Amino acid sequence: MWLRFVCGVESDVKVVIFCGGLGVRMGEATQTIPKPMVAVGTRPILWHIMKWYASWGHTDFILCLGYRAETIKDFFLNYQEALANDFVLSNGGQDVHLLGRDMEGWTITFVDTGMHAKIGQRLKAVEPHIGDDATFLATYGDGLTDAPLHDMVETLEHSRKTGLFLSVRPRVEYHVVRSDDDGLVQSIDALAVADVWINGGFFVFRREIFESIEPGEELVDEPFARLIERGELLTYKYEGFWEPMDTIKDKQKLDELLDDGRAPWLVGGSRRA
Repeated sequence: MWLRFVCGVESDVKVVIFCGGLGVRMGEATQTIPKPMVAVGTRPILWHIMKWYASWGHTDFILCLGYRAETIKDFFLNYQEALANDFVLSNGGQDVHLLGRDMEGWTITFVDTGMHAKIGQRLKAVEPHIGDDATFLATYGDGLTDAPLHDMVETLEHSRKTGLFLSVRPRVEYHVVRSDDDGLVQSIDALAVADVWINGGFFVFRREIFESIEPGEELVDEPFARLIERGELLTYKYEGFWEPMDTIKDKQKLDELLDDGRAPWLVGGSRRA
């Protein structure tokens, strides 16, 4: 089953967001709601992700739902912008003039992709909703960045490869140890500054990606292995802001950035790709 919720005109490039996971590492925070609905400030992190894409002009979203799908549907179906923005009330309360808008121009397609489906399965399930678009975007529902999305899209388009993903420095406080066969330590480097890059979870795909996904597969395992073998996968290295929300501590860090007016994913206003 799927549901389409329209707030305005569609953008040129569709955005697929994987919203179906259980989010077990968040503990009690995800016992009654899916991880993408955990709030950063007063709005779900999912809204913040969508707001970042919208700032680049991409406002046609496809949500891959699973765990607690009804919670996400209910949020958007009953969303009242007046409760989240300043407004002017006049004519005895009959007229409301919003001084700000949250979801202007957004189109959202809600697709139930299964409770326990893997990411590759979820992506394959929404293939019909991509339509004839040559390129589309995708991401998980639990991370934020201020990466230059327009440059990422252009990089893939100019390369004529099938896929591109953002790679970032790991944020964990561990050290990389290098030693010889006898155990003699040659170097110890903080993981964050060592020559280590991880998948940042923001993707740009050509629709040919669907040809590389077999039933029951993850996205970054078997399909990406096939792309690598054919020389069809790029990465975009980025050392700027990128933060996952895997734990309550991560959520608190994002809350603090938002409270202090230092939320990089929202700073800078509207940008058009």
